Amino acid sequence: MAKRADAGTPALKVLAERGVAHTPRPYATSRTGDDGPGFGDDAVRALRAGGLDVDGHRVLKTLLADVDGHLVCAVVPVAGTLDLKALASAAGGKRAVMADPARAQRSSGYVVGGISPLGQRTALPTYVDASAAGFATVLVSAGRRGLQVELAPADLLAVTGARTAPIGRPVSR
Repeated sequence: MAKRADAGTPALKVLAERGVAHTPRPYATSRTGDDGPGFGDDAVRALRAGGLDVDGHRVLKTLLADVDGHLVCAVVPVAGTLDLKALASAAGGKRAVMADPARAQRSSGYVVGGISPLGQRTALPTYVDASAAGFATVLVSAGRRGLQVELAPADLLAVTGARTAPIGRPVSR
């Protein structure tokens, strides 16, 4: 993988500053609004259409949740869903709910559909689904819609200070 010195988003800048090997993966997107879920599915389809051999297990989505009044960052496969009970347990809390999108955007500094676990405005406790360790590389949002970044799971954990936990739940498609 390449190191990019000409990083444009806070996510790519933090990777470049830390000397982490990564590959930006731009893709075509026509979504401009916050019209519901599916940004991750759109990214997988567009990356495939662009010739990259990926699936929804290796492409991860970033979700912000409120655990007992505190925001946390959860990173799970696009091919699944976040298990809120498992996240609450991993975070040492009792109850987790999805964060209000406006609150997620304010905290992260990114727009919904482009929230990255990397380079967030406010560093949050981060939990990555344990399944990520099964891949040589994973893809996460690079901080804007239409741009993913590919990196080793160990580097994702190191840069974000994340812990792994079984917080994802498969969804039949």
